[in-house]
Amino acid sequence: MTKTALITGAASGLGYELTLLLAKDAYKLILVDINADSLAKVKTELERDFKVEVITLAKDLSLPNIAQEIMDDIHNTPIDVLVNNAGFGLFGNFYETNWQRESAMLHVHVMTTTHLTKLVLKGMVARNSGKILNMSSLAAFQPGPLMSIYYASKGYMLSFSEAIACELKDKGVTVTALCPGPTKTAFQETVSENAKENKITFNMASAKEVAAYGYKSMLKGKPVAIPGVFNKFLASLPRILPRKVAASIVRKIQEKNRED
Repeated sequence: MTKTALITGAASGLGYELTLLLAKDAYKLILVDINADSLAKVKTELERDFKVEVITLAKDLSLPNIAQEIMDDIHNTPIDVLVNNAGFGLFGNFYETNWQRESAMLHVHVMTTTHLTKLVLKGMVARNSGKILNMSSLAAFQPGPLMSIYYASKGYMLSFSEAIACELKDKGVTVTALCPGPTKTAFQETVSENAKENKITFNMASAKEVAAYGYKSMLKGKPVAIPGVFNKFLASLPRILPRKVAASIVRKIQEKNRED
């Protein structure tokens, strides 16, 4: 029987690369993204190259109750793999940044992801089978001045994923939090209007590499997946350094990365 995967943020970046991996493994695909044109192009490509069934849903994941709308649109189709990938960032002092944009970020990263996970999990537990991949970040391990909401929301996703992974350890369902470091995607363009390119390119991974690592980790059921030896080292630093020092280091990096 063909298995079904649902991927958010599927039209570009890490979501697109993860979609390719699922297509190679012959999953029926339900692709969710805010960009309808890009979704249509990906659908055509996947159906041509992999001969898989593809359903596309152009959705704004920042809207209330959008997770339930997605499930209603697919008539509660049983989901075997859920990839919560959609997300974006915002740069600036919290007292100066746009609240509407930050509220949308929190809805995408926290509310919609959590709700969609809850809706899909019920069926997974009933079938005693399923895999969930949640997109966290290396940012989850420390506070992030100048990207405070982004870092905090990724910290939530890591903690949430680890907690429910523990709850589900005897239910046949696994949850993996993928925590990549800097990755070459279009993410930078959504962070700051004044910085279209990263100034710091050291330790920059490709989306294809990160997706492959995350996909393998999901298949193995690893609760936390941090691609790259150096990133694993960076994730461990906040356990050693005072959090105040870690925050100061992050701020300096952010300022350097987006200076004019």
